[in-house]
Amino acid sequence: MGRAEERRARQRGGRRAAPRRRRSAPTAGSAPAAAGTGTAAAGTATAKAGSGAAAAGAKPPKGRIRRLFTWKKILGTFFGTCLLIIAAFIGLYLYVDIPEGNVAALRQSNVYKFSDGSVLARSGKVNREIVDLSKVPRKVQLTFVAAENKSFYHDVGVDFKGTARGLINTLSGKGKQGGSTITQQYVKNYYLNQDQTVTRKLRELVIALKVDREKSKDEILAGYINTSYYGRNAYGIQAAAQAYYHVDAERLKVEQGAYLAALLQAPSQYDWAVATPTGKRLVKQRWNYVLDNMVEEGWLSKAKRDGLTFPEPKEPKGAPGLGGQKGYLVELANHQLEQQLMRQEGLTQAQAENAVIEKGWTITLNIDPDKQAALESAVKSQLTSKLDRKKRRVDGDVQAGAVSVDPKTGKIVALYGGKDYYAHYYSNATRTDYQPASTFKPVILAAALEQNATTQDGQPITANTIYDGTSRRQVLDHGAKVGFAPPNEDNRDYDKITVQKAMNASVNSVFAQMGVDVGMSKVMDTAKTLGMDTKGMQAVPAQTLGSMGASPLEMAGIYATLDNHGDKVTPSILKSAENKTRSVPIPDAVGGSVISRTTADTVTSVLTGVVDDGTASESVAKNPLRGGRQVAGKTGTSDCNRSAWFTGYTPDLVTSVGLFGEAHKSGGTGCEGVPIKKGAHVSLTGAMGGGRVNGGGPPAKIWAAYTFGVSHKTKFDLNATQGAAVEPTGTPTVSHSPSETPSQTPSSEPPTPSQTPSKTPSQTPSKTPSQTPSQTPSQTPSSEPPTDPATEDPLDPAPGIGRPPQE
Repeated sequence: MGRAEERRARQRGGRRAAPRRRRSAPTAGSAPAAAGTGTAAAGTATAKAGSGAAAAGAKPPKGRIRRLFTWKKILGTFFGTCLLIIAAFIGLYLYVDIPEGNVAALRQSNVYKFSDGSVLARSGKVNREIVDLSKVPRKVQLTFVAAENKSFYHDVGVDFKGTARGLINTLSGKGKQGGSTITQQYVKNYYLNQDQTVTRKLRELVIALKVDREKSKDEILAGYINTSYYGRNAYGIQAAAQAYYHVDAERLKVEQGAYLAALLQAPSQYDWAVATPTGKRLVKQRWNYVLDNMVEEGWLSKAKRDGLTFPEPKEPKGAPGLGGQKGYLVELANHQLEQQLMRQEGLTQAQAENAVIEKGWTITLNIDPDKQAALESAVKSQLTSKLDRKKRRVDGDVQAGAVSVDPKTGKIVALYGGKDYYAHYYSNATRTDYQPASTFKPVILAAALEQNATTQDGQPITANTIYDGTSRRQVLDHGAKVGFAPPNEDNRDYDKITVQKAMNASVNSVFAQMGVDVGMSKVMDTAKTLGMDTKGMQAVPAQTLGSMGASPLEMAGIYATLDNHGDKVTPSILKSAENKTRSVPIPDAVGGSVISRTTADTVTSVLTGVVDDGTASESVAKNPLRGGRQVAGKTGTSDCNRSAWFTGYTPDLVTSVGLFGEAHKSGGTGCEGVPIKKGAHVSLTGAMGGGRVNGGGPPAKIWAAYTFGVSHKTKFDLNATQGAAVEPTGTPTVSHSPSETPSQTPSSEPPTPSQTPSKTPSQTPSKTPSQTPSQTPSQTPSSEPPTDPATEDPLDPAPGIGRPPQE
């Protein structure tokens, strides 16, 4: 090899050694050459030495790093660490003893106070009755094992993998635990608490190991099912059996036991009486999971399992000491405190509930005792005192709910959940299973103004924009029918009508078209921004009639945001919450701007017209108690007169009142000719001896009797240039011209309709509208209802029923 090759080999880091040159025996004539070669080799060796020194100075040899981190050292460190952990655990095991069971002692009364500090209620009596495991059917026992810990009868009381995961979650701030065995959960319930700390988790692990050694599996299982919280203020399986199925634990069936076992994961969310559709779906999934696990473990035959149907629980009963409105107020306060603990401390719902119920909290509510008394008095004078279920069956079906909010602070100052917490367990103030109907129309207008939307012929949508108010007019999207043609109340035609007057008279055809003009996805986005829970809702034209579900609490929040000039209001009943160990920070109920002040104030301006010249004028505008106050609001009456609403506001108070038809017993047939079951949604028509119950009737009367007695500020401070509260500044713009002259010509000032309720679409429109159109439709609307079966009006009542349209 030549010197150049040797140098290149060295530069390659010795990855390939230079081949040695073959030496031949020297001859006499070659000696001088050999000598010369030796001299050259010496020089080469010197060069190699110099090159190696230079390399050593530039980068340390890899061998040195390898000597520092050898496999022996790495393994030694690993095993040394393991030994330290084991030694620490042994020390912890020897140090921690099984404490005395103190679960009863930890149950302390929660004290609930009004905003002025006076006591509203105390809840502290523990609803528990310990039962021997022999009193619980064996297959019911196994439902809990199948739900929580299939290896219960074989493990040592601890799931080390799940515990490690829980520790990592705690250390990383995720909070949510998982993988606990029945033994660990029993230890947490009976010996420890729900604190989410590493120390508590380690103590739980050690105590669980010791409990598993000292107690039988039956003792542990009995302790677990007797100490767990099942919701409905029920602790233990005996109280739960009574609360949900009105039987003793020994009479529970396996399918009922599977429901109670499933319930432990999230008692409030899975309580069938108050669960949302999502909650019902999830608890059914878990119920099936429990029974499938029993089949898998050989504890239940496949044939028996296939024959089981979901056992819907019985009606709940209120807890002692919470009669009247107290239970509804306490229930919402507990719920909002649980939500804060879940957000701030990373608790699961079940953990949050267990951390709140009877844990010695002093909870002060924002409820003003004077306003609360005034609201209860208004409901009594305007509604309940006029109901007589002995004379009229329908009077027993009337349920009322109301929420009153201070728009500047977001405080819930009064709430009406029903006539009595014992008689009607779940709150009408927070239920979301009835349609808000036309109280949703202001959201459509807000979306139009906020998006600077235009009609399909390019005209900006304002309070003065003129629409075609023909009843059953087909809604168009760029000239194409979307399969939706809602009738107006009493099927009345309004011909050309401004948005302002359409809001006053609650003209369905106008707002259905406006929703498509704006884009229904944008309308639903605005609803969500204002505070409506739109999860699972489709962005279809039928939603313009308020065909989704909403609660008085939600609607009060939406209108409070409008009253607060577009700054988001999330109504809060909590003023403070503290116990011996901590105080929970209560976030500000008023947030930043979610829609512009101009948009919010313009909607308010338009809504003053509903009160002064529209569907609420008789009950509100002409009320002798009004005293010059400016009032904005909107009525609503849903399909088949199942619900009636008035949500309105003065500058300093927002109140949403809803009346709901809920069958108090089974019998008869409903609007669709279907047999009525107890609890079904039914019509309010005929209540109190009258005809239809409209939003401008009892709901508006309750609102006025309450609001005009407690509100003070009289004038809105509006940043608006249009709407009923200000003088018009421009000429109206026409959006559409009907292709035919309507058969009925309205007067220039459309009279206030009689607020006939309606029928909401029973089928989803065949097309979802696109976003705001930018061109004139190629097809002008017709004043005649459609005859094409593919696009037939989904609101058209069935023959012979003749139900009026929704207002």
